[in-house]
Amino acid sequence: MSSATWHLQQALHAALAADAEVISLLGGARIYDDVPQGAAFPYITLASFTLRDWATSTEPGAEITFTINVWSRGAGHKQAHLLAEAVRAALHEAPLTIAAHHLVNLRHESSDTHRERDGDTYRVTARFRAVLEPIA
Repeated sequence: MSSATWHLQQALHAALAADAEVISLLGGARIYDDVPQGAAFPYITLASFTLRDWATSTEPGAEITFTINVWSRGAGHKQAHLLAEAVRAALHEAPLTIAAHHLVNLRHESSDTHRERDGDTYRVTARFRAVLEPIA
């Protein structure tokens, strides 16, 4: 199951890049694993991923918790909240196709918003949980 996280990350990126609402709010496909220097706001980062064994006594499986960050410099919270909701809508219970794995479920668990120290940037951290089983 060592590739479960990478395969999930690829599927998440593809799902977000294919979502018209997300792309419209971003003003383009600004979805990053590694943010380019000088990237225009707003953008999304695929942040942390944690893999846990989710095997039963007879079947292998993986639980992956992950965060997606929404970064905005729109005046106030509005842009950040709208974009975070579009991300949640695009991914919560989405029937993603993940290489070499079957997605059992994908759920949004929580989100929190705060203003960064620069006073201009807002970040929403959205937390998700996915359970995957390898395809035999």
